[in-house]
Amino acid sequence: MAGSQKKKREVTEQSAFDYSLLLITMCLIGFGLLMIYSSSSYTAQVRFGSSTYFLKKQMFGVLAGLVVMFLVSKFPYKAYIKQLPLVRVRLVTILYWVAVMLQTLVLLVGDNRNGAQRWITVGPISFQPSEIVKFVVILITAYFIQRQPRKLGKFKGIVMSFLPASVLIILIGKENLSTAIVVALITGGMCFVAAKEKRLYFLAIFMAVGAVALYIQFGDAFRMERIQVWMNVETHQKGYQILQGLYAIASGGLFGTGLGESMQKLGFIPESHNDMIFSIICEELGLFGAGIVMLMFIFLLWRILNTAMKAPDLFSSMICTGVMIHIAAQVVLNIAVVTNSIPSTGIPLPFISYGGTSIMFLMAEIGLVLGISSKCKST
Repeated sequence: MAGSQKKKREVTEQSAFDYSLLLITMCLIGFGLLMIYSSSSYTAQVRFGSSTYFLKKQMFGVLAGLVVMFLVSKFPYKAYIKQLPLVRVRLVTILYWVAVMLQTLVLLVGDNRNGAQRWITVGPISFQPSEIVKFVVILITAYFIQRQPRKLGKFKGIVMSFLPASVLIILIGKENLSTAIVVALITGGMCFVAAKEKRLYFLAIFMAVGAVALYIQFGDAFRMERIQVWMNVETHQKGYQILQGLYAIASGGLFGTGLGESMQKLGFIPESHNDMIFSIICEELGLFGAGIVMLMFIFLLWRILNTAMKAPDLFSSMICTGVMIHIAAQVVLNIAVVTNSIPSTGIPLPFISYGGTSIMFLMAEIGLVLGISSKCKST
C-alpha cells in the first residue's frame, strides 16, 4: 500500500513538469536561429566568407545551453541555499562572489568591442559576465526575500534585499547602464511582488528614476547624446541605425517582404542580427509575424507565471518571478528601442538575438523554472 502511494506521488511529480514551457522555449530558440541566419547571412559572407558564420556560433551557444538547461533543471533548487558541508558556505553565496569577481575583472581587463568593454576572453572562449550576473541576482534576491518576507514593506527590509544586487548593479553600470537597469528591475520587481506593503517601493522608483536622470544629465556625455538622438532621429548624424530600423518596419507592412528578402540587412542596419533583429522580423514577416513573436513571448511568460503561482515555497516562487521579470523587461525594452519609443540601449531580444552567453544563461533560467515545475502539485 505504501509503495503504491509512493508510485502515485512520483507520477504526480512527473506529470507536473511543464512541457508547454519547454516547447515554447524551443520554438523561440528555433525561430531565433532562423532569423539570425536570415539577418546575418549577407554580413557573414562579406566579412568571413561564409553565410552561416554567425548561425554556427549561435548553434554552439544553443547546444551548450541545452546541456546547462538540463543540468540546472535536475539540480535541486533548495541546494542553492543550503550550506556546503566542507566549506560551510551556501552555494548561492559562492555564485554571488564569483559574479562580483567576474564583473570587476571585466572592468579591469575586459575586451573592448565597438567602444564597449563587456567581454572576457579565455583562449577561444569569449563571454559576457553581465549575463551571468542576471542569473545570480535572481537566486541571491530570492534567497534574501525568503529569509525576511514580512520585512519587505519596511525600509530596512528593502535595503537588506537590495544590498547584494546593488553591488553588482553599480559594477555593471560602469560598463553598461541599460543592463544595470535590467538587473535593478529584476531585483526591484521581485521585492515589489513579495511585499505586502508597497508604498515605499513607489518612493524608491521615483528616487531611482531621478538618480538615472541626474546620471544621464551630469555624467557621461555619451548618455545625453542617446537622448538627443532619440528626440531627433531623422536629423541627428548618429540616428542612422534607428532610422534604418524604422524603414525596415515600415517596408514590411502587414505580411512582410518574405523570409530572407530584407533589404535593410544588406549593410543598412549594422549588426542586424543583434539588438535590431526585431526590425528584420517586421520587414520580412510583417506586423503579422511580429505579432506572432509577441504572442509566443506572452505564452512563455504565462507558463512561467503559472509555475510561480504553483511553486511549493516562497524561494522557488521568487525564482520564477525573477526569470519572468527578466525576460519581460528585455522584450519590452528591445522592442521599445527598435520602434524608437525610448532612447537606444544595448538590450538583446531574448532567445532570438545573436549572443552565445545570453542564450546559454537564459536557458539556464528556464532550467530553474522547469526544475521547480516538476516539484509543483499537478491539478
